[in-house]
Amino acid sequence: MVKEMVQKNSNKRSFGNAGEKIAIDFLIKNGYSILAHSYRVGRLGEIDIIARENEYLCFIEVKARSSTLFGTPSEAVSRKKQATIIKLAQIYMSNNALSDSNVRFDVVEVIVNKSKETTNVKEINLIRNAF
Repeated sequence: MVKEMVQKNSNKRSFGNAGEKIAIDFLIKNGYSILAHSYRVGRLGEIDIIARENEYLCFIEVKARSSTLFGTPSEAVSRKKQATIIKLAQIYMSNNALSDSNVRFDVVEVIVNKSKETTNVKEINLIRNAF
């Protein structure tokens, strides 16, 4: 049972990492400059991607799903998660002397068709000013 749970969590983590890689490639192709990936502050939490688009400093949450059966990926960004991202953004801005920056919180939804061998992108949706 424990081994099964570890493997399940590992698979979720690798699926999430694949979604983030897809999102980074998408963002770069759409004019974003990536500043940080998987920005973590202790046990407080993590911001998936920090980027710059034009005059905006963007803090980006990536949600990858294999279907929308249980709702859109962005619906999984809870108020609690939003609050954590905002706190982490404040820390990042303070640590990097970016307090005067124009800030935006975006979500990238990645929907994929996955099999054991491949992961194919079905849809990518960028939601600017998601919260």
